[in-house]
Amino acid sequence: MIFVKIIIIDDDYLVVNSLKTIITASGIEVVAVGYNGLEAINLFEKYRPDIMLMDIRMEGLNGIDATKEILKIDPNSTILLITTFQDDEYIASALSLGCKGYILKQNIKGIIPAINAVYSGNLVFDSKIVSSIQNRPSKDLDMDLSEREFDILLLVAEGLNNKEISQKLFLSEGTIRNYISTMLDKLHLRDRTQLAIHFYKTKFGVNSKYPR
Repeated sequence: MIFVKIIIIDDDYLVVNSLKTIITASGIEVVAVGYNGLEAINLFEKYRPDIMLMDIRMEGLNGIDATKEILKIDPNSTILLITTFQDDEYIASALSLGCKGYILKQNIKGIIPAINAVYSGNLVFDSKIVSSIQNRPSKDLDMDLSEREFDILLLVAEGLNNKEISQKLFLSEGTIRNYISTMLDKLHLRDRTQLAIHFYKTKFGVNSKYPR
């Protein structure tokens, strides 16, 4: 269990209530809820939560525009976007802004793990989104990585930690750490979060300016 303050923003009352029930049942504190982008900005300024869990498509000010304003207030804020829409344009926008994750509402079981992951500093994208991105033409990628390194990169991009990756690939955690260290050196990146961002941005052709 982590001790973290969250604000939920969604224009659907049922979704807000469902998310609040799921999140509070896990022991995480929901300090406020809102139903549009303007409320998101005001509530952020008032409560300064650890995580903003926010819908993208809302009447008035949408989640993308609200994210822009919140990041102006605090560039280090952690925003996890949720939506029913698996849309390349939205994903690219989330990346270019510096959001820490983009998950689908349909994946209710993934909400708490996603919150835990972004709170720990990881970048999180729904597995369906990752699968969709993997199927984009590989020529979009310009990475000098081995096949094994690329396998690890995909799992890092999905938000898995070293232990989870080692279990999936039947390698030791030490081996995974060494692979990731080598990949960071090859790509001139700072940490695993930038590694995941690099993968997504390269796939979507987004300018590679890294958040934080």
